[in-house]
Amino acid sequence: MRRTPRETAESALRISRRGLILGGTQLAFAGVLALRMRHMQVDQADEFRLLAEENRINIRLIPPARGRIFDRNGLVIAENEPTYRITLVREDADDVDAVIARLSMLVELDEDDLNRAQAEMKRTAPFFPVTVADRVSWEDISRVAVNAPALPGVTPEEGYSRVYPMRDTFAHVVGYVGPVSDRDLSRFEDPPPLLRIPRFQIGKVGVESKFEEELRGNAGAKRVEVNAVGRVMRELDRREGEAGADIQLTVDSGLQEYVKARLGEESASVVVMDLEKGDLLAIASAPSYDPNKFVRGISVADYSELRDNNHRPLASKTVQDAYPPGSTFKMVTALAAMEAGVVGTEDTVWCPGHMEVGSRRFHCWKRSGHGHMNLETALRESCDVYFYDLALKVGIENIAAMGRKLGLGEAHDLEMSAVTAGLMPDKAWKLRERGSAWVIGDSVNASIGQGFVLTSPLQLAVMSARIATGRSVTPRLVKSINGIETPHRGGTSIGLNENHLRQVRRGMYAVTNDRRGTAYRSRIIGEGYRMAGKTGTAQVLNRIVKNDAPWEERDHALFVNYAPYENPTIAVSVVVEHGGGGSTAAAPIGRDVTLQALYGGDPPLDAYPTGLRAEIEAQQERLAREREARIAERNSRA
Repeated sequence: MRRTPRETAESALRISRRGLILGGTQLAFAGVLALRMRHMQVDQADEFRLLAEENRINIRLIPPARGRIFDRNGLVIAENEPTYRITLVREDADDVDAVIARLSMLVELDEDDLNRAQAEMKRTAPFFPVTVADRVSWEDISRVAVNAPALPGVTPEEGYSRVYPMRDTFAHVVGYVGPVSDRDLSRFEDPPPLLRIPRFQIGKVGVESKFEEELRGNAGAKRVEVNAVGRVMRELDRREGEAGADIQLTVDSGLQEYVKARLGEESASVVVMDLEKGDLLAIASAPSYDPNKFVRGISVADYSELRDNNHRPLASKTVQDAYPPGSTFKMVTALAAMEAGVVGTEDTVWCPGHMEVGSRRFHCWKRSGHGHMNLETALRESCDVYFYDLALKVGIENIAAMGRKLGLGEAHDLEMSAVTAGLMPDKAWKLRERGSAWVIGDSVNASIGQGFVLTSPLQLAVMSARIATGRSVTPRLVKSINGIETPHRGGTSIGLNENHLRQVRRGMYAVTNDRRGTAYRSRIIGEGYRMAGKTGTAQVLNRIVKNDAPWEERDHALFVNYAPYENPTIAVSVVVEHGGGGSTAAAPIGRDVTLQALYGGDPPLDAYPTGLRAEIEAQQERLAREREARIAERNSRA
């Protein structure tokens, strides 16, 4: 059927309109495409050039600042210092050996650090950065940054490292940090990513370890863009981390430094305890070590020197070591006997210099004997036979129960490493641990702090504090965390008869203030500062040893005290390993430390007996010079 001219014209018109619409649409699309291409090729050229080079976005953790540690007066004893290091990402470096070879031309690389880094690369994921040079100078960092294109995968970084400005003074208390090890990671079921940061430092011992989570803080993060060879092109955004908590200890750094200086070359320990709150004002072991060496990676030679020293500088003797308490234990036996009602304060025992128990003879330290002894005179002159007799009457179960009440045989809750419980033995313990029954000779030995009894210097200070106050005073090392004070540990009544405590205190007062007392030469004569104490000598070998014997065979010397006698505020314990007699080696240290704590510095010479003042004056001058030299040396190394 043929279309009319009119129909043909209308059809042509419709086709023309559709063509115009389609053409316009195509033209618009082409225009938009052209504009988009121009935007991408001109405006976004740099961005797409980076993408063309196979750039990628990495999220990297930012280590937080570790919390600081202060003494009770706000003096910093552990802080952070800025350091520079160079890291390498294995998967970005391509040829690691070639990159390290080029890097060594710019920066001096320590062979041990390099070997450690290469070993770390093998056991970690290829995308984890590994530190190849630590504590480098700013000049080294600058050279690496300038030559970055030739060092794929290498990144210069700024970080923080722990530093202990007082060096060995707080080593056994604060401890130290070190790089995260495989052993550290094994403690976590799912280790926090923060611990994967190169050379991230984690607490190893002491307060640093016990408060690791609080001190560590929370990591921040940054997004960076890196190209195909691992070079950081730009930082996209950053979220800073949250710093760790600051911790304030109860220890007084001035007193702690004095104690360290007073102990000198001895293998010894001292604990000074506040009686109101239980605060540890000083807790020092000698000799000590510089924890900064462990932070930076101690050398084999330095570690061998510490490990092989027979004075054991690495040991925290105040809480870790346990010694026979010797005659310092006699107050425990006396209180057990009085509380059990088997002895009165005026009851006497004849001391001929020994006591026969079964087929064995137990000697008194004074072989000629003390004669008639009551409680006060037996404590004053440390008569062994008197306490042998008490042991036969009261029994080990009562003695052990009293020891525990006074803080012995217990691992006190303290934020230090390897706190020992010591040993407060009884019949059940011997049967369980030794497989044999308790015999009367065991009780006789225990009555004077020998045999199986073991105590730490910390426990001896706690015992003295509880005798002085009649309260369950417990040691406190941490004063506050981020400004929030921890609960004090002054304790409540331990439930002992006050008259019995008073009698024991009188005996301890006589030890240091009566002419026949074993520590009379170490008395304090300053009015209102007199102390009550007790000497002790603990046998190392099961025989009498003279003081000219080899050092390791000599007896341990001990002394415990509290002061002032009328209104006690502090308790002190001293242990000098292989020091000989407690009256000659330990008591003078206890007296000097007590006066230093009470006066808050060097006491006046008139606090000492007249005959000792010239000696004490020379000692104070010598210790002052040593302290000044130590401070000058610290400042020169800072």
